[in-house]
Amino acid sequence: MYDPKSLKAEEFISHEEILETLDYAERNKDNVELIDQIIEKARSLKGLTHREASVLLACDIPEKIKELYDLAEQIKKDFYGNRIVMFAPLYLSNYCVNGCTYCPYHLKNKHIARKKLTQEEVRKEVIALQDMGHKRLAIEAGEDPVNNPIEYILECIDTIYSIKHKNGEIRRVNVNIAATTVENYRKLKDAGIGTYILFQETYHKESYEELHPTGPKHDYAYHTEAMDRAMDGGIDDVGLGVLFGLERYKYEFAGLLMHAEHLEAAKGVGPHTISVPRIKAADDIDPSAFANGIDDEIFAKLCALIRVSVPYTGMIISTRESQAVREKVLRLGVSQVSGGSRTSVGGYQEEERPTDTEQFDVSDQRSLDEVVRWLMDMGYIPSFCTACYREGRTGDRFMKLLKSGQIHNCCQPNALMTLKEYLMDYASEETHQVGQALIEAELDRIPKEKVRLICEDHLKKIEEGIRDFRF
Repeated sequence: MYDPKSLKAEEFISHEEILETLDYAERNKDNVELIDQIIEKARSLKGLTHREASVLLACDIPEKIKELYDLAEQIKKDFYGNRIVMFAPLYLSNYCVNGCTYCPYHLKNKHIARKKLTQEEVRKEVIALQDMGHKRLAIEAGEDPVNNPIEYILECIDTIYSIKHKNGEIRRVNVNIAATTVENYRKLKDAGIGTYILFQETYHKESYEELHPTGPKHDYAYHTEAMDRAMDGGIDDVGLGVLFGLERYKYEFAGLLMHAEHLEAAKGVGPHTISVPRIKAADDIDPSAFANGIDDEIFAKLCALIRVSVPYTGMIISTRESQAVREKVLRLGVSQVSGGSRTSVGGYQEEERPTDTEQFDVSDQRSLDEVVRWLMDMGYIPSFCTACYREGRTGDRFMKLLKSGQIHNCCQPNALMTLKEYLMDYASEETHQVGQALIEAELDRIPKEKVRLICEDHLKKIEEGIRDFRF
């Protein structure tokens, strides 16, 4: 029985409810009156249920799809302005005991080079990332209780936060590791992590078990209920995501929104972020072997629908996607992008991008500086801000500020000040010039004059060498 407040995976992600939803969507995909009602509800910023959003996903009426895209763009502007948060992944270890059929780190892959960073190697990776200009990392590790126990992850987090190199420092560490216990989530919270991110991969239980034939990740319920345990462990911000291409995208989309609805119903706050990865080639993984791949148009529609369905949630896109795809979905709702990413263990220390331990092929291989300049050329503000996390604006506190619109008095100046730091410390001359002009133009968009004047003063002090101002 479907129950969004239930703590049982098969009740808050109900297979029967998803099938009924897909049938309902198919029957109503040309119901213009209903589609207009759903779009109007989304326009009121109340979000959409999984059933309502599924009707729009099934709809292929060109003018209605255009309305959807225009609305997604407007909602993105209303809540996130033209700010794009920057981050980079940091791979700690590719040792893994699971048998995931879509990931090259699976246990049976005997020819991939296995590597685990020592704390000194972590330090070198972090310095390399700091020297690029990054302030926010997402750490990644395979599931291996012997090689990658929680103690190792905690030690790495402590090492990352401890490193101050020149003007560089990592101010927020997000964590993407395997589902674990409430006790371990409490330890991660105490270590000062930002968001806990865990991709569901697929919400279709039967497919999930086939795709994860061996290892602890085979347990569908334990994995699907991880976010509840993370919140029980005190982690305010959690990030959802599916790996599009493993199952039918309409099924996955409904399941993803049901998971968001569940967190809202059971824990009082929905996901802080939603990621939208697609399966990509890597080592012994061939994406064409999976029958449910989606093209760029469907991918863009999914991004737009996530934006209008959960308007207050951040959306993340990685360097899995090409520059062209990233450019399109930035307009439709994406609010965080990675730049200069390497998906191999120890990859940032190497002058040339190594491929022997990559988790997936990187489509967008531009440097961080190139990505920053590209964003600015399109009118976006690349933001290295981590202020909300460090000021305690997380979970429901963050959502209240976002929904009220007051967040702009924090986010806009913080974005400009962290961009200024990047320009002063790391940018190429061309990027510095473009960025300085952008900052001067964007200062007037800070809503409160008092905040704007303080921001202007801080910007001058950044030029004098002082760092880390925040509202």
